[in-house]
Amino acid sequence: MAKGKDIRITVILECTTCVRKGVTKVSRGISRKVSRGISRYITQKNRTNTPNRLELRKFCPYCYKHTIHGEITK
Repeated sequence: MAKGKDIRITVILECTTCVRKGVTKVSRGISRKVSRGISRYITQKNRTNTPNRLELRKFCPYCYKHTIHGEITK
């Protein structure tokens, strides 16, 4: 029987390069942000072994390369 908080928690990993890439497109004198998407993965981590934020290298289908995906809050 589990005591207290659960040890394993579900976390969401998000591509850090897609978030930083604020691509702006200018057409007919109007500038607007164009976003193809942000890659996200769902995984689990052990709270006692990794208390810090999790960062893993995963494939981003929007960047077409392996990038660092960092843990985000829900």
